[in-house]
Amino acid sequence: MDQLQIFITRTDESVPFPTYAKVGDAGADLTTRIDFTLAPGERALVPTGISIALPRGYVALVHPRSGLAIKHGVSLVNTPGTIDSGYRGEISCILINLDKHESVSFIKGDRIAQLVIQRVEHAEFIELEELPESERGTGGFGSTGTS
Repeated sequence: MDQLQIFITRTDESVPFPTYAKVGDAGADLTTRIDFTLAPGERALVPTGISIALPRGYVALVHPRSGLAIKHGVSLVNTPGTIDSGYRGEISCILINLDKHESVSFIKGDRIAQLVIQRVEHAEFIELEELPESERGTGGFGSTGTS
């Protein structure tokens, strides 16, 4: 299988490259380049120490790590975070501690998020007086049932 090549630079040589934990994983782990602690309810912009150059037509999506969510209540504020193909700055993650009682600490190199690379389509938006009919119509939140 051909692999998409993503060019990468590091702001800190000791920070690891994103890596896939298991064969077939969709997300590559991102790590923190700093030590930090999140108090209950606190959020922070956490640098990863890497920058990437995505090919045009691709996006990198930053997702929370499920283990951090279930064990510590740590998630991303804007999930998924979007890294456009033209962005060349350092990737940072907006982490939040949703636990109501316990702080959580991280040290440099700890895995904090995962990076998923996807193809994107660009649309041409065409204004109409009225949209074509569909089975769902204008039914919004909860319109398909409660279970």
